[in-house]
Amino acid sequence: MCTNFKVPVAEDGSVVVGRSLDYPAQFPVSLCVLTTGQSRRALGPVDATAAKEWTTRFGVVGLALFGQEGLIFDGLNSNGLSAHTLYMVGGFFHPIEFRGDGTDVSQLELTSYLLSTCGSVADVRAAVAEINIWGWDGGLPFMPPVHVLVHDVNESVAIEFRPDGVVVVDNPTSVGTNSPYLEWHLLNMNNHVGFSSVNPDGQAIAGGKIRPMGAGWGLHGLPGDYSGPSRFVRALVFTSLADTPATGKDAEMLALHILNAFDIPAGVVKEPGPNHSVLSEVTYADTICNLSELRFAYRALNDPIIYVVDLKETDFTGDPRTTPISRDGQFTLIEI
Repeated sequence: MCTNFKVPVAEDGSVVVGRSLDYPAQFPVSLCVLTTGQSRRALGPVDATAAKEWTTRFGVVGLALFGQEGLIFDGLNSNGLSAHTLYMVGGFFHPIEFRGDGTDVSQLELTSYLLSTCGSVADVRAAVAEINIWGWDGGLPFMPPVHVLVHDVNESVAIEFRPDGVVVVDNPTSVGTNSPYLEWHLLNMNNHVGFSSVNPDGQAIAGGKIRPMGAGWGLHGLPGDYSGPSRFVRALVFTSLADTPATGKDAEMLALHILNAFDIPAGVVKEPGPNHSVLSEVTYADTICNLSELRFAYRALNDPIIYVVDLKETDFTGDPRTTPISRDGQFTLIEI
């Protein structure tokens, strides 16, 4: 369960992307810097010497699983491209087999590969056409079903794993959640018309007049549950109705406010876990990618502090670097 979106383009031209990362807090996550000029071979089976090899072109800052720079699942590169790996359960992920012909990149490493080699969505389309994106379990007891959402300052796409192969789908809404495929979400929006930031007018009925009782009735009926379809509708309505931010900083704050509307407290959403256990879905982290000003920000679980990495000031030379993210913090004590 995750939600990804662009906020309205700021008056100064800044483009900002927000993402909530929602899952049971079982896997360690690290902040990662993937440097330029690195020779890499894709991760994969024990004998993966025939997997894809490449040299990193762009520096990348993002969040990575298990402290492995190859497993970045949310990040921003030094050319202003962001990519985000989200779950795609319910039979909407159809993996391809490992070929061993030098073109293989797994679905788990796709975000790292694209961010380190592509400078735009156009580059992403070309790159996906040239590689074999195969399904890998990454050492987990299951194969993670995913799709990947990608943004640059001009456009957005979704990379989906369908029965007839991998497809790159144009995303005019710049919004993404989870299953089903993007085309279904776009069609489903026809069931949710008429939302407004202003109250509807009152009307005469049965010899009297009825009118809204307070503000906010223009959004009456907006789905509020945590399902993928409902979050898609909610994110698209919020980003469509929100005031245009003035600056990149204002756009970042708008993204944070919208992300607050998708926060999942522990215990509200539960799912089956290993050995017949029950796990709570939580908002493990929120991320904000300023594609124009090259800023990657995150806020994690029980730490209210927002941490920011300025990619313009980041050293993208040498070996890749990772550091565990803070999961626990505290409120700031003041005296009055």
